[in-house]
Amino acid sequence: MLTHSRPAPVAPVAITAFTATTALGAGLQAQHEALVQRRGGLRRNDLPGRPLECWIGRVEGVETVELPAALEGWQSRNHRLAWLGLQQDGFLEAAREAVARHGAARVAVVIGTSTSSIGETEEAYTRLEDGRFPADLARLKVHCPDAASGFVGAATGAAGPTLTVATACSSSAKVFAHAARLMQAGLADAAIVGGVDTLCGSVLYGFNALQLVSAQPCRPFDAARDGLSLGEAAGFALLERQAEPARVRAWLSGYGESSDAYHMSSPHPEGLGARRAMQDALARAGLAPDDIGYLSLHGTATPANDSVEAAAVAALFPPTLHASSTKGWTGHTLGAAGIVESAFALLALEHGLLPGTLNSAVPDPVCGPQIRFDNARADIAHAMNNAFGFGGNNCSLVFSRP
Repeated sequence: MLTHSRPAPVAPVAITAFTATTALGAGLQAQHEALVQRRGGLRRNDLPGRPLECWIGRVEGVETVELPAALEGWQSRNHRLAWLGLQQDGFLEAAREAVARHGAARVAVVIGTSTSSIGETEEAYTRLEDGRFPADLARLKVHCPDAASGFVGAATGAAGPTLTVATACSSSAKVFAHAARLMQAGLADAAIVGGVDTLCGSVLYGFNALQLVSAQPCRPFDAARDGLSLGEAAGFALLERQAEPARVRAWLSGYGESSDAYHMSSPHPEGLGARRAMQDALARAGLAPDDIGYLSLHGTATPANDSVEAAAVAALFPPTLHASSTKGWTGHTLGAAGIVESAFALLALEHGLLPGTLNSAVPDPVCGPQIRFDNARADIAHAMNNAFGFGGNNCSLVFSRP
């Protein structure tokens, strides 16, 4: 049997700016207010031409977002949502200031996405002209899987190492680990990280074909849960290797990753990969399980995933931990879930609001006391975020208050 040694503690990385845009609204204030008020963003599916009976977390106003002339060649729903997200909470200005401060070549761009701009590719295939994409959709860079990071680099002026991470639902959690390694290796002094994914036919019908989509608003960890609700979102964070104390909003203290490769779409039944990711994140942060004040769970509301994650959490953390899933508010935003739920963890550090689990009423008996349905308030020093993707691509992040 293979043994696994825990990683040594690492130097924390400064988080100097962050933002999130979801079905709850644009920017951090909209997210925080909705969490406080327990006001969800799910609505009955109203995507044009996609008549599937389900609930979705759709972002208002994406269709009317206008890209600047310099970015017009990147036109897609995904990039319009990314542009909307970049403009919130002063993030675009902070990113451009980092480029000016460090130099464009020293600022990396690491963006996670699950489907990128596949919605435009879908449309292009429905409008083929003599076997070719129509002229208005014949933009190769939009149809490439790595389009999201290219767009963010073009929008911010960052020209350092540029990566797109596509590990399904863990994509925009893993961006933090990639960025930390780039800085540790001396390849960058700062990194713009984040994630963006938008709703389209491939997303809705693909997950429905896997029998994972609920006809009702999702109910994570509820005994009667029967599937997920899909959503869309954009979120970003600015990481810097060195920053003045006054500019540090939080620290990325640790990260843990694993790839158990148990099954194409199902988690390991004993949660081995999930547990390893959490343990490694704690080890790199130099923390014990009882140091964590809030755990943002992956919690998709699918029967198997929630059971496995609940068991892994119960095996590792004390009963006093407050853990919850926020997907009842936003829906499962796929490749953007990691950054959005990291933003919620960071908000918990800043405001002391520990979200509960929206829409859920009766806990599954498999859940330990760590999993909470009601909101709470507490002054916490450390928070963790879990993001687990298809194929056993697992990632856990630890954030700490300055």
